[in-house]
Amino acid sequence: MTTDPIADFLTRIRNAQMAGHRIVEIPASNLKKRMTEILYNQGYILKYKFEDDSKQGVIKIALKYDLATKEPAIKTLERVSRPGLRQYSKPVDFVRMKNGLGVAIVSTSKGVMTDKDAKAQNVGGEVLCYVY
Repeated sequence: MTTDPIADFLTRIRNAQMAGHRIVEIPASNLKKRMTEILYNQGYILKYKFEDDSKQGVIKIALKYDLATKEPAIKTLERVSRPGLRQYSKPVDFVRMKNGLGVAIVSTSKGVMTDKDAKAQNVGGEVLCYVY
């Protein structure tokens, strides 16, 4: 049992990339499913599939690599808010990641979304992680 499932999600992806794996399996939850969809929509992963088993289900993620250099598409996955120290931000205070090339995943009252979407809808929330 993990005390921080989001950190576990990010660490599994990070470790699979460092090992050069093509697919990583992660225990599913609604929050992790939404984060996976955001990573796919932003172009950081190739594909994903949600599989239901007898317990909570599994998320299978096909990782994306550069064909020429074999470098992963995700350079950095950084956990921002954690159980011991929650980090909240207003829409005007969202930090631009790598001059707009990176993305922050934010949990808002209107659901989990990117920082750009939250800023467009003028809602703040808990900054879960940075991806670039």
